[in-house]
Amino acid sequence: MILLLGLLLLAGAVYLVGEVATLPARQRQSSVRRAATYGRFRLPGAAPQLKFRERVVVPVSAKLAELVLKLNPRVTVEGVRMKLLSAGLANKIQPNQFLALKGAAAALGLFFGFLIGVGSSPMSALLFAVLFAGAGFFGPDFVVSTRARMRKEKVRAELPDALDLLAVSVEAGMGFDGAITKLTEHMEGALSEEFSLTLGEMRVGESRQEALKKMAERVDTPELSAFVRAIVQADQLGISLGRILRVQAADTRLRRQAAAEERAMKAPIKMLFPTVLFIFPAMFLVILGPALLGLSKLFGA
Repeated sequence: MILLLGLLLLAGAVYLVGEVATLPARQRQSSVRRAATYGRFRLPGAAPQLKFRERVVVPVSAKLAELVLKLNPRVTVEGVRMKLLSAGLANKIQPNQFLALKGAAAALGLFFGFLIGVGSSPMSALLFAVLFAGAGFFGPDFVVSTRARMRKEKVRAELPDALDLLAVSVEAGMGFDGAITKLTEHMEGALSEEFSLTLGEMRVGESRQEALKKMAERVDTPELSAFVRAIVQADQLGISLGRILRVQAADTRLRRQAAAEERAMKAPIKMLFPTVLFIFPAMFLVILGPALLGLSKLFGA
């Protein structure tokens, strides 16, 4: 481990010396490039100065993303994009960036795991390296899946109130698109973001049915899927949307109540295991401890 740290420090020193030695040449090159690009027109043959992100980060990220896709052929860029959409992270990170993050996390886990285990034995170093690399590779997927599951629960909780607002807006004479606009203005949260994305897709030319179906695929909850099916059937059959929205709001509220009751009934079963493991031993120790001490003194005498 000390040898590896020494090699790392030596590599850093060599890098710093190289940077200092090439600094004047890089400054002259930068001055020439600025002079070449001065004014309205760029001189022929003068290459634009790229930023560090464009020169290093973007190519390395692309290579890491390709490597991750080769290591796990079942994963596709479109599938990763759908996962990020379900988790509400599509605007923060791109699919290729997410794949590159997985590759970088796996490489760092491999390196640090090897450093941690190399002091014990080669087998320990290999074991720690594999464990840390696996955690770095699958950790981002776990985080995204957890966030997507939590977001689905938020959507299920917000759906009845959103349907009530849609029903009131439609019954007041507004169109369905206008009702969705009103919903995005007066509500905040995961469901409002999904409706805003759906509204944007409809405004760029997507049909209402296709946009709603895409929203149902992104969220993938029974309540929202039932709502989308009802709206699509109402459009096809010419049924009043206000009545459909009222019925869907009542149905989703009943489903939310049933889900809450189900979780409440599961709570005692979930509490049984920590009770047996942590509470009962302490109770037995407090209750039976004095009796056991008395018996030990009696038989010891």
